[in-house]
Amino acid sequence: MDNVRKIPQHVAIIMDGNGRWAKKRGLPRTMGHAQGARVVEQILEDADHMGIRYLTVYAFSTENWTRPDSEVKALMNLLRTYMKTSLAKCAKNNVRIRVIGDKSRLDEDLQASIAHLEHETRTNTGISFQIAINYGSRDEMVRGIRKIAAKAAAGQISPEQIDEEMFSDSLDTAGLPDPDLLIRTCGEERISNFLMWQIAYSELYFTPVAWPDFNKAELEKAVDAYNSRERRFGGLVN
Repeated sequence: MDNVRKIPQHVAIIMDGNGRWAKKRGLPRTMGHAQGARVVEQILEDADHMGIRYLTVYAFSTENWTRPDSEVKALMNLLRTYMKTSLAKCAKNNVRIRVIGDKSRLDEDLQASIAHLEHETRTNTGISFQIAINYGSRDEMVRGIRKIAAKAAAGQISPEQIDEEMFSDSLDTAGLPDPDLLIRTCGEERISNFLMWQIAYSELYFTPVAWPDFNKAELEKAVDAYNSRERRFGGLVN
């Protein structure tokens, strides 16, 4: 039984390297993002077939607004296209979609598309797909603290009642299990303000492969690496 391969329940991915992939090929950065978007759809399908139940991807960070306007516009248009065209695929494959991050800064049409997609897929029971848009972990935690502070100010809770569970429930990922495995592509080895509370006990896997070149074989490598590590909690091997 010790050799049974364990599939992580929740995998989170920092999809890095779209721009570098494009530059290496003499292409505009937008082409790298377009290819990266196609990879997302395939990896979602591959993860589902492998038995992964939750997949969370970092699509657009709170810091990405500082990129050139043309690149930001291209990214937002890719997200628009995905939100409008993915409903049929989600219905066919029983995928549930959830967008995490501060959606208030997004254009109203994109907010509406997100709300529609989330509503229409809310009862799907297959893989849960979380897309982080205008997401930053520090921002998420500040917003969560404000929710708790408002309840305390209204007399709904006392400071003594605040605990880890309440804090987790105030975050965008409320109700989701924490990631078992975090993958980052294209050789960088940092977290970049992504799910900092949630990955406290996650296994971290870094690969030199740029996101547009990431595929099922690379996902399998990450899962194999996850299986090679001893999971220790409280001194016990899990």
